Amino acid sequence: MSKPESLNVSEHQPVLLSEVLHALNIHTDGSYIDCTFGRGGHTKAILNHLGASGQVLALDTDPQAVQTGQALSATDDRLCIVHSAFAQLIQHVEVHGLIGQINGIVFDLGVSSPQLETPARGFSFLRDGPLDMRMNPNQGDSIEKWLSKATDHDIATVLKEYGEERHARRIAKAIVAARQKTELKTTCQLAEIIAAAHPAWERDKHPATRCFQALRIFINRELEQLQHVLPQVLDVLAPGGRLIVISFHSLEDRIVKRFIRDCVRGDDFPKSLPITSDALHPRLRAIGKAIKPTDAEIKKNPRSRSAVMRVAEALKLI
Repeated sequence: MSKPESLNVSEHQPVLLSEVLHALNIHTDGSYIDCTFGRGGHTKAILNHLGASGQVLALDTDPQAVQTGQALSATDDRLCIVHSAFAQLIQHVEVHGLIGQINGIVFDLGVSSPQLETPARGFSFLRDGPLDMRMNPNQGDSIEKWLSKATDHDIATVLKEYGEERHARRIAKAIVAARQKTELKTTCQLAEIIAAAHPAWERDKHPATRCFQALRIFINRELEQLQHVLPQVLDVLAPGGRLIVISFHSLEDRIVKRFIRDCVRGDDFPKSLPITSDALHPRLRAIGKAIKPTDAEIKKNPRSRSAVMRVAEALKLI
């Protein structure tokens, strides 16, 4: 593949960019995957560190993100962009004949800044727009459709399980009561209902924050997709290849932490058996501890404050 002139990444600086590049330990002729392309911040930076024979496979379920990726790939044939949820990772790697040959995989979970800042996508309670919240607006039900028929029990379960909202039941009842009077159509409409029902506002935090987060995670099946894709990484990575996951929610981080822990531990034998650590066939080696943004980055980008990055390295099977 031909190498273009150096790409400018200053237009969009994703969270923990320098930390991601350091953790990837990039080989100039390596093969890398950006499972959450977004607006291409990580991908562009990786391409800047690759030579002519290096390559990046990028995935994203958001059609607008894919359009951005297609424009970039038109000028750099080292990049291949695929419109797909990352849960189908291994299928696309197989198509490219790269099973067991990937030197690094990056996941930047959650919603992107462009998605939050586009009212029509319905992700933000700060900008009035339709109640959508789908990563791919052309697939599945919107939150508006789901909320129009969900019971207060179903709504409360989602708010509690995915948003860890303590007042989920009270808020759910308020949503159901409100929709009996008028159709719920917009983000601000829903945010006002939540705010009015919430009995304990946190300082410097909108009362609808946890609820919007929960509804987005639920409607996009984000936790299920993460649980589905992580085991695939083990077959995709080359020995020494790095797995990097940036999460913004404690539930996501918990899934990643446990996955890495279990892969570091290896096969699950009773502790009483005299088995050496090598015989347990560990699949990953944890690299350092959890990494968080610096105060300087948080000041520059407040949305980065909840980011947690974990890194692991694939081990050679014996």
